[in-house]
Amino acid sequence: MEFTKLHENPDVLHVGACPPRSYYLPKAPDDGGESSRVCSLNGTWSFRYFDSFLDVFPDGTAADICFDEDDMDEIEVPSCWQNAGYDRHMYTNVRYPIPFDPPFVPDENPCGLYLRRFEISAEDRTRRTYLNFEGVDSCFYLWVNEQFAGYSQVSHSTSEFDVTDLLVEGENAVAVLVLKWCDGTYLEDQDKLRMSGIFRDVYLISRPENHIRDFFVKTALNEDFSRATIRVETELCGKPELSAALYAPDGELLQIAAGENPVFTVERPQLWNAEDPVQYALRLATPDEVIEQKVGISKIEIRGGVLYFNGMKIKLRGVNRHDSDPVTGYTISREQAKRDLILMKQHNINAVRTSHYPNAPWFLQLCSEYGFYVIAEADIESHGASMQTGAHGMDEYADVALNPIFDKAILDRIQRSVIRDKNNACVLMWSYGNESGWGPSFEKAGAWVKSYDPSRLTHYENTYYDARGHKNDLSSLDTVSRMYPAPEWIEEYFADPKNTQPLVLCEYIHAMGNGPGDAEQYQQLIMRHDGFMGGFVWEWCDHAVYGGTTPDNRDVFRYGGDFGEFPNDGNFCMDGLVYPDRTPHTGLLEYKNVIRPVRAELLDAKAAEIRLTNYRDFTNTDEFLMISWEIQQDGETTACGVLDDIAIAPHESGVIRLNGEVPETGDVTILLNYSAKKDDSVFFPKGHALGFDQLIVSRAARSEAPLTPGGVQAVEDGRRITVTGPDFRYVFSKTEGVFESLVKSNASLMTRPMTWNTYRAPTDNDQYIDAAWKQAGYDCPQVKVYGCESRVENGVAAIDCTLSLAAVYRRPFLRLECRFEIDGAGRIRAEIRGARDTAQAYLPRFGLRMFLPKSFDTAEYFGYGPYESYCDKHQASYLGRFAQRTDDLFEDYVKPQENGSRFGCKSVTVTDGAGAVTVTSPADFSFNLSRYTQEELAAKKHNYELNQSPDVVFCFDYKMSGVGSNSCGPQLAKPMRFDEETFTFRFDLVVE
Repeated sequence: MEFTKLHENPDVLHVGACPPRSYYLPKAPDDGGESSRVCSLNGTWSFRYFDSFLDVFPDGTAADICFDEDDMDEIEVPSCWQNAGYDRHMYTNVRYPIPFDPPFVPDENPCGLYLRRFEISAEDRTRRTYLNFEGVDSCFYLWVNEQFAGYSQVSHSTSEFDVTDLLVEGENAVAVLVLKWCDGTYLEDQDKLRMSGIFRDVYLISRPENHIRDFFVKTALNEDFSRATIRVETELCGKPELSAALYAPDGELLQIAAGENPVFTVERPQLWNAEDPVQYALRLATPDEVIEQKVGISKIEIRGGVLYFNGMKIKLRGVNRHDSDPVTGYTISREQAKRDLILMKQHNINAVRTSHYPNAPWFLQLCSEYGFYVIAEADIESHGASMQTGAHGMDEYADVALNPIFDKAILDRIQRSVIRDKNNACVLMWSYGNESGWGPSFEKAGAWVKSYDPSRLTHYENTYYDARGHKNDLSSLDTVSRMYPAPEWIEEYFADPKNTQPLVLCEYIHAMGNGPGDAEQYQQLIMRHDGFMGGFVWEWCDHAVYGGTTPDNRDVFRYGGDFGEFPNDGNFCMDGLVYPDRTPHTGLLEYKNVIRPVRAELLDAKAAEIRLTNYRDFTNTDEFLMISWEIQQDGETTACGVLDDIAIAPHESGVIRLNGEVPETGDVTILLNYSAKKDDSVFFPKGHALGFDQLIVSRAARSEAPLTPGGVQAVEDGRRITVTGPDFRYVFSKTEGVFESLVKSNASLMTRPMTWNTYRAPTDNDQYIDAAWKQAGYDCPQVKVYGCESRVENGVAAIDCTLSLAAVYRRPFLRLECRFEIDGAGRIRAEIRGARDTAQAYLPRFGLRMFLPKSFDTAEYFGYGPYESYCDKHQASYLGRFAQRTDDLFEDYVKPQENGSRFGCKSVTVTDGAGAVTVTSPADFSFNLSRYTQEELAAKKHNYELNQSPDVVFCFDYKMSGVGSNSCGPQLAKPMRFDEETFTFRFDLVVE
C-alpha cells in the first residue's frame, strides 16, 4: 500500500487497534499464580535506529521497509532508547522540542525499528490472540509477519491489537517502528526528560472466541453504610456463559451470581480507605477463561463544599509522581514503584497524582493495595502552546484545546485514562490533564466522564482564563484546583461565599533543591478550612540521568543542558522530595512531620497537661500510636516515659498528662516522639517514627558573662589595631572592620581574615530574587570604614568603627556601627547596629564568616537540629543539644546551593578536640559549618564538580532569610524575609 504519514493526521489516532478496556490479565481456569494465557514479549529485540523518518522509507512507501535482522543492533524491551545510547536525552519544561506547527512535526524525525520473533502453537491458533503495548513514546506503526497491522498514538496508555488473522503456527515476527514525534507530541508537553521507545511491557494474550471484553465494577452504599451493592456491567465478545463469585477480604466465598451483569449484596461491608485498604476479590469466569479483580467499596461525596469519603471528612497529604529513574528512565518495574510507595507511606503521604499521564496500569493496583488516594490524570499537556511566539502568552495558552483538530485526541486520551483504570479502588478523582488551557474539547470530554463514571470526582486546574473569547463551561468539574497560590489567596477563597466547591492544590510547595520552606504555613490552612481538601507537593523525585561515578567515586547525575540539547531548562527537573536514587531530601523529612498523624498543644505546663489531636481520618490512636516523651531542660533530659494506651478517635482530641516534673527555669521543652505501635509487614516495623512535636515551655533569658579585665593592650598603625593579652594576639583590620588574625595560646585560629557576609549560594528557590540581590551587590560588597578607633579602659580593649557595605558603582546597601570589646581572657564581645537601604531587596543573610583550620570539623550547638534548619524550614528538627561533624552538616544537593544552616541557636562551638571557637548570643542566631565556600557552591552546576576549601568555613548569622518555594511557588512570605530597616546583632566570640 502507499505509505501515508498517519503521525501527522490528527483524524487518525489508531488503526487496527481495539477499543480501550479496563486493565486485566485473563487466566486459564486452572491457572494458580501467573497466567498461562499471557506471553511476555519483554526481553531482547533487534533494533535499528534512524536519525530521520525519511531514512526508513527511501521511496515513501511502506513496502520498502527493511526487516532484515543481519545488520540490526539489540535493545532491551521495555526501555528508552536514549538510555541505551541512541539519540540523546533532552529536558525541556514548557517549550516544545519541535516548532509549533500542529499537526506537523519535523521530517527529520528520529525513529527506532524494533523486531522480535516468537512462537505460536497449534493450540494458540484455536483462540484469538491480542498484542498489547502498555506504553510507547510517541507513536508507532506495527507489522506482523511483514504485514501492516496498525498504528497507534498516546504514549502512556495501552494499545491493543487483535492479530489473530495475521499469525501462523510456528515462528512469527512482530516489527514496530517508533517515532520520536507525532501530532500527539503537541499533547505530551509534560515537564520531564524527553525519552522515546517501547518503554512499558509488551505481551500477547490468548483468549477464547467468546470472552468478556470489558467490565465495570460499580459499588454503592446505603445511607448508614451497612449494606453495599456491587454491580458488574460487562461487555461481551460473542455469547459466553458467564458466572461470577465474590470473596471476602479474608478469602471466604460470599456469593455466586450469573448473567451478563451480576449483582452482589454485602451486609456490613468492610470499606476501603487509604488507612485500611481492604479489598474484596471478584472472580469472573467463562468456560475457558477467568478474570480476577480486586474490589474496594467506598463512597465519595461533596457535601456543603466539603469532601467526604465513606462519610468522613478526609485530607489529601499528597505528592505528584512521574515514572522516573536515573538508570531506566521512564521504564519502571513493580519493584521500583513499590519502593516509591513504601517510602511515601513511611513519610505519612496518603495520596498520589499521576502527573501528567496514566502510570503503568498495575501502578494503580498497587495504590489500591497499599492505600493511596489517586488523582488519575489523562495523557494531556500542551503548555508549550503558550510559548509559540517566543515569550509566554496567556492568550495562546489554550490554542491546542481550542483547535478542533485535537478534539478527537483529547476525548480519546481522557476516555482511555478512565476506561483503563476505572476498576481501581484508589481512584478518587479523574483529571482531564494538565496545563493546556480550556476549550470545547475539554467540555465535551468532561461531559462524557461525568456520564460514564459519576461515582468519582473530576479535576482540572487550568480553567481560570477565558482564552480567545471562549466562555468556559466548567459544569463537569467537581473541584476548584490551583497551583502554587499564595496563602493569602487561599484565605480570600474561603472568605468568599460564592466559592462553594472544595479546593485542592494539585501542585504546591515546590520541593526544588533546599526547600520547601512553607509547608507548615500551608498545612495550617489545610487544617483550618474543611473545604480545603489538601495538596500535592511538586514533586516526588528529582529527575536525572545517571552518568556513572567520578574517579573519586562521586555519583554523576545529569540534567537539562548536560546533553548539548536545545532548548533545555537546566535543573528544573531536579525538583523532588527525594534524590534520583530515592535518598530523602531534608524537604521530605520536613513534609513528613508537617503531615504527622497527631499534633500536640500544651495546656498546662506545670501539670504537664497536653491536648492531642488525631489527624488520621479513620483510625483510632490506640491502633497505631505509641509516644515516647522527654522533658528537657537546657537540652538535658530531666524526665522521660512511654505512652502506648492512648485512645483518641479520628478528628478528635484528648488530654494526656505526663508523669514528670516540669522545670521552671532554663530552656524547657517537652518532646513527644510518635512511633508505630505495631509492625506493618509492608511499610515499617514497630517503633517506626511517625513524627514528633516539641512544646516550648520556656526560653531562658540570656545574660552575658561579665568581661574579665586585665593585661590588655591595643596598638594602632594606619591599617591595623593589634590587641594583646596574657595569652592572645588579635589583629583587627581598620579597612575591613573585622579581625584578620586571632592567635590564642600560640595557635592561629583563622587561616584567612574574617569577612562580613551578606550573600548565600543561591538556592533553587532563590533563582528569581537572586537577580535583585546581585543588582544590589550583596554578593560582592566592598567595605568602606569611615572611622575606627581603639582604647583600653579598666583592662578591656574597645574598638569602635563605622562602616558601609557597597558594591562597585552602587550606593551602600548597609551601614554598620560596630563595637568590639576584648577582655583579658580573650573574649570578644560585639555589638553591631545595622541600617539597611530599604529601597533594595531584602537581604539573604547578615553575619560574619571565619575560615578555620581543616581539623576544626565538629560543631557542638544548642539550636534546631539534627537536620538543616531555617526560619521557615525547621519542622523536621527540634531544639536541643547536638554534636555533628562537618560532613554531616552538609546537604549534598545535586545542584550545589546554600545548605546546612542551623537555625534558632543560642550557642555553637567549633572544635578539633584541642582548640575551639565558640559563639553565643543573647538572641537566636544561625550558623553554618562547611568544607565549601559559598562562592564555590554558587559557581558549580553539579555536586561532583565541587572542590573543597583548604579551610573549614564557619558562618554565623544574625539572621538568614527563609528558603520558601519560589522556584515555582509564590514569593517568600514577608515574615520570612530579612527586610528589617534596622537591627542589632550582639554576640560573644571565645577562642580557646
